Amino acid sequence: MDGHVNGTVVLKQGRAKPALQRHPWVFSGAIERIEGAPTDGDIVDVRDAGNNWLARGYLNRQSQIVVRLLTWHQDQAIDADFWRRRLAQAVSGRHRLAGDPSTTAYRLVHAESDYLPGLVVDRYGDWLAVQFLTQGVERWRAEIVSALVSLVTPKGVYERSDVDVREREGLPQRRGLVWGEEPPEHIEIVENGHRLPVDIREGQKTGAYLDQRENRARLAPFCLGADVLDAFSYTGAFAVAAAAAGAERVTLVDSSGPALDLARRAMALNGYQRADYVEGDVFSVLRKYRAERRTFNVIVVDPPKLAASSREVERASRAYKDVNLLAFQLLQPGGILFTTSCSGAVSADLFQKIIFGAALDAGREAQIVGWLSQGSDHPVALTFPEGLYLKGLICRAL
Repeated sequence: MDGHVNGTVVLKQGRAKPALQRHPWVFSGAIERIEGAPTDGDIVDVRDAGNNWLARGYLNRQSQIVVRLLTWHQDQAIDADFWRRRLAQAVSGRHRLAGDPSTTAYRLVHAESDYLPGLVVDRYGDWLAVQFLTQGVERWRAEIVSALVSLVTPKGVYERSDVDVREREGLPQRRGLVWGEEPPEHIEIVENGHRLPVDIREGQKTGAYLDQRENRARLAPFCLGADVLDAFSYTGAFAVAAAAAGAERVTLVDSSGPALDLARRAMALNGYQRADYVEGDVFSVLRKYRAERRTFNVIVVDPPKLAASSREVERASRAYKDVNLLAFQLLQPGGILFTTSCSGAVSADLFQKIIFGAALDAGREAQIVGWLSQGSDHPVALTFPEGLYLKGLICRAL
């Protein structure tokens, strides 16, 4: 693959500050003109209105983010060696996890926050799941896969680029084996010492919510002898963590029957039998529990992304408030609410206000006893605060 610079993007007067501060995105509204004849996916230089060189990245006119920046060093070529060095840096940043036998699944590459915009790589035991999310990384997929194989030596590399963002980039969705052995139907991983089956071919995201690994460990101190409700349980990783910590009983609620089947398998793998599995709409099930005056000691509320963009924040806020209000009403005095949001468009400040409103409307007094975020394998580049998307609270209801 040729990393030759094929054009220049010139910014409007006064629009160079984000690039100077090493933010990786150049939006369409900041661009005065594009010089040369680059095609989408090509490497381009970015210059300010005074023709001063700022950065280098890849182009895509089909996206609102027209340039995603890769380097702020003018003498740094974007070639196969560049991608290998960046990947090696990301892999090296997870060396403690790689050497920890109690955890065999984690994120290896976290896109912009690992200075590899558009690329996500997750490790599940001996397999890698990859997402090529943009035109720029799509151009370099062969070099990226080759470097990953060399650096990590997996049994196989499976692509999960079956996401809507690719369509906004002018790319078709794609899923399938790209190198090595086909993964089994269920890969058995270890997380915090617990055995978990994962479906990287059909499961949500790349198969599991790896960003919650450290939060699941934080749940343990609240679960001894507790009656725990795991809402939006998916394949039961929070439920397994609760059972391992000595929960008296765990109730898992999810709208997906196949996910609950995998949750049953996860609980069985770890020797836990005392659990109830409820397939249904979480909001409806929690309302039913309220009508039955059922209560719990610990409630985990971990919904999928409810706001994909700023346009959906108001609707998502109502949904977050509704489900957390129900959770507060179902908590016994002294009970713990473990609540999170993975919607990047919903800020941590707004989320805390939503939980405050939920407690107020539920007629409950509550205290924040902990704050939650994504795990250390999902780092946040200081130049890219948008990389912080997962936020949550541990609340005690009085």
